[in-house]
Amino acid sequence: MFKILDRYIIRKFLGTYVFSIVLLLAIVVMFDVNEKLDSFIKAPLKATIFDYFLNFLPYFANQFSPLFTFIAVIFFTSKLAGNSEIIAMLSTGMSFKRLLRPYLMSAAIIAALTFVLSAYVIPPANVKRINYQNTYVKNKRVDYGQNIMLMVSPGQIAYMNRYDNLSKTGYRFSLDQFDENKKLTSRLTASSIKWDTLYQWTVYDYVVRDFRDNREFIDKGTRRDTSLAFEPRDFLISSNDQEQMTSPALDEYIRRQKQRGVGNIQMFEVERERRYAMTAAAFILTIIGMTLSVKKQKGGMGLNIGIGLVLSFSYILFMTITQTFAISGLTSPFVAMWIPNLIYSVIAVVLYRRAAKR
Repeated sequence: MFKILDRYIIRKFLGTYVFSIVLLLAIVVMFDVNEKLDSFIKAPLKATIFDYFLNFLPYFANQFSPLFTFIAVIFFTSKLAGNSEIIAMLSTGMSFKRLLRPYLMSAAIIAALTFVLSAYVIPPANVKRINYQNTYVKNKRVDYGQNIMLMVSPGQIAYMNRYDNLSKTGYRFSLDQFDENKKLTSRLTASSIKWDTLYQWTVYDYVVRDFRDNREFIDKGTRRDTSLAFEPRDFLISSNDQEQMTSPALDEYIRRQKQRGVGNIQMFEVERERRYAMTAAAFILTIIGMTLSVKKQKGGMGLNIGIGLVLSFSYILFMTITQTFAISGLTSPFVAMWIPNLIYSVIAVVLYRRAAKR
């Protein structure tokens, strides 16, 4: 059951959280407009508003949700302590653990919202935002590939000398089929292959060689429609493709790429782990922020806010550094994304025990 105290603190927490988001987003918009002004002038106003900003703002807010959470906790808790409200609550016999409960309730709401947004809502919105950036700001889309090799299915290996995503065409294509004993049973070669939709491809000037009973059977043609279980996005990987996938799609993509032997999927695994780690961060940073600011300071809330900003920015910086280690292969994505949470969890436990003894 929610008590009056719980509702009061939750309302203060979430209200300050939303206010800090709105305030900082207003500042971010001004800097972003100043930085990309030339691009915004060239682009249609409707696309700038609806395709970019309406999708960029939720993306940015969710990316820095731990920062907003920490600032909100520091700000309103310092204000409560400055008004002697915390002292009044604890003087009634309330335990420090009981005081922490509405904070954790608020953190749970933020964590759930953060995860739902990052896993299901923001990725489809990122498609429009990234398409806008590639069109009007800076094109980071990968449209060409060379020496492409991947496993289409167990025992089936595809190769393309070159692929042009603008024309959806690959050149010097081959498809080898092996049996359980890794013996070549069939080979298709074609001068070119064109992608249609989903897994539908068309090969041109093809030759199919089947090897059965120590004999070779050859079939030639100028064109054949065929179904192959891969598509361009499986081998043309851009720097922000992972941001455009919902969590179920991301899990399936990682599973399929590992099965095919594709090696450059670290950033997809990092994105998957980051979504869960950022959710847990809401609880960790809430405890740290609350325990830092629960005591009334003589100099007001300025010191608490300063400490809070340093810790929150150091957390984001730490996570960025470990993310780089994971992408470069120095550590696993899971370890890279959860090391900051582990370290800051220890800090949270130490600060909680110190605050509870006061």
